[in-house]
Amino acid sequence: MYLALLELKAARGRFLLMGSVVVLVAALVGIVSGFTTGLGDDTISALRRLPATHLAFARGADSDQFARSLVDDAELDGWRERDGVEATPLGVSIARGTTDRKVEVDFAAFGIEPGSFLDPGAASGTALSAGGPSGVVVSQQLVKDGVRVGDTLAVDRLGIELKVTGTTGRSSYGHVPVAYLPVETWQRIRFATPGTRAADVRPPHQYSAVALKAGAGADLTGADRALATRTVTVEDAYAAAPGYTGERLTMTSIQAFLYAIAPLVVGAFFAVWTVQRRPELALLRAMGASRARLLGHTLAQAALVVTAGAALGAALAAVLGLAVGSAVPFSLPAGTLVATMATVVLVGLAGTAVTLRKVTTVDPMTMLGAGR
Repeated sequence: MYLALLELKAARGRFLLMGSVVVLVAALVGIVSGFTTGLGDDTISALRRLPATHLAFARGADSDQFARSLVDDAELDGWRERDGVEATPLGVSIARGTTDRKVEVDFAAFGIEPGSFLDPGAASGTALSAGGPSGVVVSQQLVKDGVRVGDTLAVDRLGIELKVTGTTGRSSYGHVPVAYLPVETWQRIRFATPGTRAADVRPPHQYSAVALKAGAGADLTGADRALATRTVTVEDAYAAAPGYTGERLTMTSIQAFLYAIAPLVVGAFFAVWTVQRRPELALLRAMGASRARLLGHTLAQAALVVTAGAALGAALAAVLGLAVGSAVPFSLPAGTLVATMATVVLVGLAGTAVTLRKVTTVDPMTMLGAGR
């Protein structure tokens, strides 16, 4: 270890250059990880908040289920009659509205039954009420956009007015902040024809899905066959959110490429470094140093450079996260950051494996004139 530190000091310029590359790679991996998590939260945080175990969609809606699926009262009542299952309707759609203070917002309308297990309650103001069909509880992102408790939110081109009664935590769907409203009001928004008076039209009693709280013994497969539905876990329903699958695949691919680059860069540096110091390694072998000691010497240098670079890269990524704040969808929890940097360190050390054979096969006779 002492010899490893001496070499780091003697060749500090080269090691600082290599360490700088590791810092940048680690920071970039951390930043990409933050954007991956942030984009995911901005797309499906409302679905993650649902206190349900499963969602039952209409059979045949195998993709974009929230946009394509429609279930009616027959399916809802059928699920409510199943043993070990608690069921409630859920409607999901995107809308746009303008408050009476001329604040224009896009929002994801989540239609729920007030008082059901899907009801988010209210962090401020009052929660939804079955006696107030025009009430709406908005998420914090809409508050940030300028919507306030007491405002009247008019849905564009439909003539539907919603009274903002309360606010809840951060919740979004498809990068659009969520507003929770009674399912009957959601049906008016979902099935209304633009340009007509929604109050004059009786919407069908249909929903995007049936939200379920299923016990361990619930026969979901049998219920699907009997009710012509297709039940998936809430986690599997994330793919139905707009853009979630594509964004996840893109960001994960970028992160995988960065993980592949790290060992190549580190391995190339230490391969060149090992070739340059073969005479010194041969001298150590001629003086009686074991192969295990030389391996430990090489790995100690790599561990110091990669670990220090990853730590600085993590700090740089965290500082960037604080700088961007809530301006962009960026989220980098401490656990995610630690796991990401640990992976960078592991793949970086794996890159040094290409140098180990050169270290263990160095010939001590080189220093005794065998090459002459």
